[in-house]
Amino acid sequence: MQNFQQYIDGAFDDGASRFDSLDPATGSAWAEMPAASVADVDRAVDAADRAFLSPEWALMTATARGKLLLRLADLIAENAPRLAELETRDTGKIIRETSAQIAYVAEYYRYYAGLADKIEGAHLPIDKPDMEVWLRREPIGVVAAVVPWNSQLFLSAVKIGPALAAGCTVVLKASEEGPAPLLEFARIFDQAGFPKGVLNVLTGGAEVGAALSSHAKVAHVAFTGGPETARHILRNSAENLASTSLELGGKSPFIVFDDADLESAVNAQVSGVFAATGQSCVSGSRLVVHAKIKDAFLARLKEKAEAVVIGEPDDMATEVGPLCTKRQRDTAVAVIERSVAQGAKLVTGGQALDREGFYFPPTILDCDGAQDAECLSHEFFGPVLSVVSFETEAEAVAIANDTEFGLASGVFTQNLTRAHRMIRAIRAGIVWVNTYRAVSPIAPFGGHGLSGHGREGGIEAALDYTKVKAVWLRTADTPIPDPFVMR
Repeated sequence: MQNFQQYIDGAFDDGASRFDSLDPATGSAWAEMPAASVADVDRAVDAADRAFLSPEWALMTATARGKLLLRLADLIAENAPRLAELETRDTGKIIRETSAQIAYVAEYYRYYAGLADKIEGAHLPIDKPDMEVWLRREPIGVVAAVVPWNSQLFLSAVKIGPALAAGCTVVLKASEEGPAPLLEFARIFDQAGFPKGVLNVLTGGAEVGAALSSHAKVAHVAFTGGPETARHILRNSAENLASTSLELGGKSPFIVFDDADLESAVNAQVSGVFAATGQSCVSGSRLVVHAKIKDAFLARLKEKAEAVVIGEPDDMATEVGPLCTKRQRDTAVAVIERSVAQGAKLVTGGQALDREGFYFPPTILDCDGAQDAECLSHEFFGPVLSVVSFETEAEAVAIANDTEFGLASGVFTQNLTRAHRMIRAIRAGIVWVNTYRAVSPIAPFGGHGLSGHGREGGIEAALDYTKVKAVWLRTADTPIPDPFVMR
């Protein structure tokens, strides 16, 4: 058993209580984790508030903040193998993915390190004589960052990076389902040289999340997770009137026209829905394919899905590992069974594997003639693809937009003008054309509807952690006239 600690005010401790974390590949406990209390939340937020106001942080130049972020990026890169190993062990995400993703996480911190001294105000051409007016962008304050277990180092980087670049301080709540990588990240952060209290890392359940998101000293809540939890976050933030950025779920359409490069589209679809064992908010889980090519596309897709290597997550040959929790696996089985009863046809997969751990195979459901099947609206957070066909471009748009979510989408076509029409018509925060799941620290991502609001990544994310102050300077040498003297 490995043991981990929480991180508050530059010090590590065991938390108010302890709990076991399960290895999804075996279902057995492998590590002991700290569980924070409401009192721990108070300590962490107080520490972040003191750090925010302290001369060591508040008066630090933006350039100096950038250099600290660069140091952190270098430490992440140096420790990437250990971080990847922990994420794989604690969440079941395969090592070939965690290794690549964590190496790229360092680039997000490098991007925000460079952006720290590029967050600028503006001079206003004011309509009054003898006045100079300009805007200052200042850090918003203490940030509560709440992240789920999937890709937690990446999902925390797109919050911590811009928040610290802007001059904020952060209390990060890791998911109790797989907190090991973020608790280890706290140790790496501690080596980077930031003032104590600038980052604090806790874990725990709903009580901890509620105390953190409603805390009087929290100015902004950055949350990634599901819509139902987001509703609680919004209700909690009414207590402190904190601003929020919500990166929520998706049921993203993957649209393939009959002129698409078939092999390229099939490969992108396999990666888009089965990579990360489908445990991705941008998973392309609804295939919307032209009727002319549906049979050929499904035949290739089925062949590739059934050839996917399912295995131990720490094996570099593995392409699909276990789901993170037994609950996810059991829910997938139940929703698929109901969907088949509603008319969906099972093309492949659909049953939990008879082996130790929480394994579930790549699954494809043909939903033509069963447009009300539950699988078309349920976010599985697993390797499950639902398929519908279309005849016209207008029909493809209607199917794509027939969802309460609006996070990501993909369009595969060789027709450039059609691609531009689809980009305008699809209601989603991200549209990938002839590619899927590409990300960069330079490009923002986020959604509409039940997929949330606000953006992470890019310059826009850093601006979310600032507030604007208007400054008025009177330049006239003459005294201000007495307003009550008749003239």
